[in-house]
Amino acid sequence: MNYFSNRPFGISSSMMPNAEVYHNENHQHYESEDRFYFQRLEEKGICLNEAQMKAVRHMEGPCLTLAGAGSGKTSVLVSRTGYLLQVKHVPPENILLLTFSKKAAMEMKQRVASLPDINRNAVNRIQAGTFHSFFLFLLRSRGVSQEILGNERFKHIVLKQLQRKIGIQEPYQPETLLSTLSNLKMKMETVEDLPDKTTAEKEVKKILLMFEEWKENNQKIDFDDILVKACEMLRNDEKLLDALQKRFQYIMVDEFQDTNWLQYELIQMIARQSRNLFVVGDDDQTIYSFNGADNSFILDFDKKYPDAKVITLDINYRSNSHIVGLGNQVISGNKYRRQKTLRAVKEEPVKPQYSRPSNSDEEAEWIISKIKEMTREGKLKYKDIAILHRTSSSSRAIFERLVIEEVPFFSYNLGDQHFYDHWIVKPLIDHLRLSLVPRNFSAIEGVLPTLYINREAGVKFITIQEETARKKYPMIHLTDMHTLQEFQRNKVKERIKLIKSLSAEAPAAAVKRMKKEFYDSYLDTNERVSVTEHKENIKETLAELEASADRFPSISAFIAFIDNMTEKHEKMQHQDKESFAEAISLMTIHRSKGLEFPAVFVIGASEGNLPHSSAVNADKLEDKIHHEARKKDVMAIEEERRLMYVAITRAKRELFISSPAYYQGEKREISRFLTDAFREKLSKKETPLKKEPPKIKVAAWVCSSDQCIAWSRIKTEADQKVKRKVCPMCEARMVVGEKLVSG
Repeated sequence: MNYFSNRPFGISSSMMPNAEVYHNENHQHYESEDRFYFQRLEEKGICLNEAQMKAVRHMEGPCLTLAGAGSGKTSVLVSRTGYLLQVKHVPPENILLLTFSKKAAMEMKQRVASLPDINRNAVNRIQAGTFHSFFLFLLRSRGVSQEILGNERFKHIVLKQLQRKIGIQEPYQPETLLSTLSNLKMKMETVEDLPDKTTAEKEVKKILLMFEEWKENNQKIDFDDILVKACEMLRNDEKLLDALQKRFQYIMVDEFQDTNWLQYELIQMIARQSRNLFVVGDDDQTIYSFNGADNSFILDFDKKYPDAKVITLDINYRSNSHIVGLGNQVISGNKYRRQKTLRAVKEEPVKPQYSRPSNSDEEAEWIISKIKEMTREGKLKYKDIAILHRTSSSSRAIFERLVIEEVPFFSYNLGDQHFYDHWIVKPLIDHLRLSLVPRNFSAIEGVLPTLYINREAGVKFITIQEETARKKYPMIHLTDMHTLQEFQRNKVKERIKLIKSLSAEAPAAAVKRMKKEFYDSYLDTNERVSVTEHKENIKETLAELEASADRFPSISAFIAFIDNMTEKHEKMQHQDKESFAEAISLMTIHRSKGLEFPAVFVIGASEGNLPHSSAVNADKLEDKIHHEARKKDVMAIEEERRLMYVAITRAKRELFISSPAYYQGEKREISRFLTDAFREKLSKKETPLKKEPPKIKVAAWVCSSDQCIAWSRIKTEADQKVKRKVCPMCEARMVVGEKLVSG
C-alpha cells in the first residue's frame, strides 16, 4: 500500500513547487590573464558557472559569497585558493582558510593539492584549519602550555564531583552547565557576570566558579578558553596582532553563518589591515543560534563593510528541481533573510512525497515499510537513506521500529542511550518496575531523588538494613533512617502505597497518575530542573512517554517491550563497524547540516514539533534568546523554518515528509511551512499554483477511531445503505458522516 502522495494531506492544488532549471552554458568569461587557469580546471572536470568564477576572481576588499544549499561553495573556496596561488602568485603563507571542522579543512587542502599544476609543498604552507586549531597554534607559539580538556564525558564527571563536594544531592545536568559557561565566553563575559538572586542561580554560579578554578589548578583549558585567551592576547599584544595582519593578506571563512560573536571579532581583528576578508555562507542555513551563531553577521555584512562585494551562488547542483522548488517556497516565508531563489541543474520527474499517518508509531511503520520496499527493489541501499527528526524525543517511535525490525541504522545523537533512559523518563519507568518487582534495587535507586533522598546514602541504608531484616518492599527501611524528617518518612509510606496500587493500572494511566500525584510538582519545585531544561521540553518528553505507554494493555507488557528493545539495541550496538557503514543514518536536522543523501525522510512535520512548541510560544518563555529590535517569537519561528529548509535540501533525489495527525496524544495540524509553501503565490521563476476551488460538503464513510484519519466518499445510495463497513487502515468501525472536498 502506498502511504505517500505528491502533496500534503488536504492540499487540493495539482501544481507542484518546481525550481527553474539551469542549463550549463559554454562559458567564455576568460580574461587573458586567467584563461589558462579556468581551462585547466575544466580539463579536470571543474566547470564553474559565472557567479562561481566571479567569486574565484575576487581579490581586493571584503566579499560576501552567499552560497545557497548545494551551490558548490567548497569548489569556490578550493578554486579561489588555487587562483591566488597560480594566477595572482600569492605566497601560500599569506593565505588563511578557516573552517568549522577538521574534516572540512583536510578535504579542502587535498582538493587544492589535486588542482592542475599545484605544488604540494605550497599547499602545506597554507594555514588551513578550524578556528580552534589555528588559535591554539597561536597560543602554543606564545608559550601557553595548558592541556586541552576536550573529553566531554570527563568534564561531566568533574562537574558532578564538584557538586557532590558542596553537598548538592541532585546535580544540575553537566550539559546545561557547560552550555551556560560557553555562552558567557562567546560574549567575552565571565562567571562573575552571572546573576545570583535565586538559590539555583547562586548554586550554578558557585559550581562554574569552582570548575574554572579546577581547570586553572590542573593546568587545563577547554575549546572556548582557546578563543577567549587568543582574543585577550591579540588585544594586549599589538606587535603580535600587527605580525598576523601583515602575514595573512587573504582570509577566507567557510560556513560563515555559523560564526559566533567571538569568532567574528577574531576574524575582523586579523583582517583589519588588508581588509581582504572573503566569507562564504548561507543565512538561510543559520540554525545554531543556541550556540551563538547569528545570521545578522551575513545580513549586515555590507553595513559593517560598505565597500563589500556580494556574490550570490544560486545554482543548486545537489537536488532535483522539485526538491529545490519546495525549499525555495518554504524559505521564502522568512522576512529576515537575503533574497535569493535557487535554480536547479537536475531535472527529474521524481517529486517530494508527503504522508499523514495517524500518529508517530504508524508513521514509523509506514516509513520502515517504504524503506524496505525501496531497498528490496534495488533502488537504494540503507546507507543512501537518512531519517531526520526535530528533537530527541520525536525519534522515539522510529528508533523503536528500526530496532524491532532489526534494520541496520546508526543514531548520531542518542548514542547508546534510548528514550527510556532519558533523565526525565527513567524515574517513572523505575516506579513501574517496582510495581512489578518491589525488590528491584536498581529501580529503587532511580526513585529516591523524587523523594528528595540522596541516592548513595539511601541505597546504602537499605542494603545494611536488609542484612538483618529482609522486606518485600525494601524501601520501607527508609522510614527508620534517622537523617530523614517526619514528612519525608510519610512521603516514603505514601509512595510505597502508590507503587503497590500501580500494578493493576494500564501503563498510560499509571504514568498520568504519577505525574499528577508527585512528579509534576517534583519537577516544578526542583529549581535545578527549571534551569536544566525549560518546561516545554519536559512536557514534550513526558507526553511522548504517555503516548508510548498507551499502546500496551499492562505494565508488565510495557516493561517487557522496553527490556526486549534494549536487548536488541545492545546486540545491534556490538556489530562491526562495516555494518554501520551500510546503515541508515538517524539524526536530528541540526546534525544533518552539511550532509547530503540520495533519499531523505523528514518525520514529525506537524505543528508543535516542526515548528517546535518552544518556538511557537517563544514570547512566553523566559529562556528564549532575545533579539534587539526583533520580536523573539518571529525570530524563533524563522529559525524553525530554516530548519525545515535545511532538512529538505539534504535530499538529492527522493524526499519524503511525514506529518502525524496526532503527536504525543494531541491533534496536530500539518506544519505551516508545508501548507504555506503550497498556498502562497510562487515566485516568477517557478510554476504558478492554480487558485484552490471552493470546498463543498459530501457524504462519506468516516473511521470511528479518534486515532485514524481514513475516510471514503459515498457515491451512490447503495453505498449509504451498507450496514457495516470496516476501516481498511485500522479495522475499526466506519460510520456515515460528512467531509469537505474541493468543488
